[in-house]
Amino acid sequence: MLITCLAACNEDTIEPNGEGILSGQVLDADSGKPLAAVSIATTPATTAIITDAEGRFRISDITGGDYSITAKKSGYKTESVSVAVKDDKETAVIVQLSTSTEGNGAPGIPSEPSPANNTSGLSNSVTLKWKGPASKDTLTYDVYLYESGGNQKKIAESVKDTSVVADNLMHGTTYFWQVVAKNKGDATTNGPIWSFSTNALPNARYLFARSVDGNYDIYSSDGTTQNTFRLTTGFSRDWWPLLNPKRDIIAYSSDELTQPHIYTMNRDGSNKFKVTTVPIAGYHNTNGRGFAWSPDGGRLIYANYGTLYSIRRDGADLTTIATAPANRNFLSLDWTENGNKILALTIGENINHSEIYIMNADGTNQTLLVENLPGRIESPVFSIDGRSILYTRDISGFENAVGRQLDARIFRKNIDGTALVDLSANKPAGTNDLYPRYSPTGDKIIFVNVANDGMGTADIYMMDAADGKNRVKIFSNAIMPDWK
Repeated sequence: MLITCLAACNEDTIEPNGEGILSGQVLDADSGKPLAAVSIATTPATTAIITDAEGRFRISDITGGDYSITAKKSGYKTESVSVAVKDDKETAVIVQLSTSTEGNGAPGIPSEPSPANNTSGLSNSVTLKWKGPASKDTLTYDVYLYESGGNQKKIAESVKDTSVVADNLMHGTTYFWQVVAKNKGDATTNGPIWSFSTNALPNARYLFARSVDGNYDIYSSDGTTQNTFRLTTGFSRDWWPLLNPKRDIIAYSSDELTQPHIYTMNRDGSNKFKVTTVPIAGYHNTNGRGFAWSPDGGRLIYANYGTLYSIRRDGADLTTIATAPANRNFLSLDWTENGNKILALTIGENINHSEIYIMNADGTNQTLLVENLPGRIESPVFSIDGRSILYTRDISGFENAVGRQLDARIFRKNIDGTALVDLSANKPAGTNDLYPRYSPTGDKIIFVNVANDGMGTADIYMMDAADGKNRVKIFSNAIMPDWK
């Protein structure tokens, strides 16, 4: 039997103001068809009812709390499910009944969960333990974890041990888990559903992408190893995390649908949402670069070839705001509140032909700020006050078809074109400094340093914003940093 908990798992902080609703559907475990006339009872007792022709039942106006639902039907094994009903909310379950077989020798019920049922304040990696039933057979176990939003994941299959580790959990979330015992004859017994809650997410101010076995995911961290958390876990490649100026959601790009699109998620990695319908695309833009938050956090700007779009964070109101110069595409973008200006890197078919423009937020008054120079120019961003910019340039002047850089350095320049400063004078030879961003206080710069032969891993460093001194590595095997 599989039991899918469809109830939202996060705890509400709003005081309850009404009774809850318990609803569900009973299905045949083998055929998946609805089962009518199944007797439904609860402990504590509420209303005894039977399922309708679609196998559905609904019990209204019951007090919030923990309930055990028992489903009985002739010819099927009786099953019980534990659920948590919340005041003023509807809790839904699906129960699957297995056909009763005389003398099937099904094992007993797993018991004594650890952590104990309803334990709270756990980390994002939890060892789940239980006591197996007494049996002459050698038993194995399947373990199911029910994630926020009702997503089910089998985290162990046919294991003999009575413990398993559930890791990469979301913070501030309630989880449900269930152990299914199996004997040699494949007779099964479903244990109760137990729950636990993880603690709140620490104040993780850094965001970055990290490649593990060639797959990129988004991570957050407070700067310590123990408080570094992976926020995306799919098979897609996820890049370029940017925290909203309101600091409530993270935007990032993902190739889940082959072409990169902009997605958002909560700071703990929950509630992932696809924002764009027109993808991020253009010359030399295979990993979804080229988007930025508006200063008020209500919109995003992003590039699709030579068109600069603006879109609301909920995916509505896609608007064209600018067109790149002839034979060029937009690539990297930033947006400052000071003067309401947009910074845009444009690039041609040749990856080395890049230049930086500054413009009004409505796309008007496009002004060349950094001209096309020998060697690649990349990653322009505004300072905190919007009066200067950072960008990188390969000063070796080396240009080849794939855009390899030999000596990329971070430069600061005023938006009026004055006071150009090389901040990478202390950079190790044979390396490139890339993807700079200011710290929230403006006195530090976070950036990536990587060997110029493309063989080593990229690492994230911090240095003084004034002169580029005091370079300190803060993350290994990390790229595309953000710091809010």
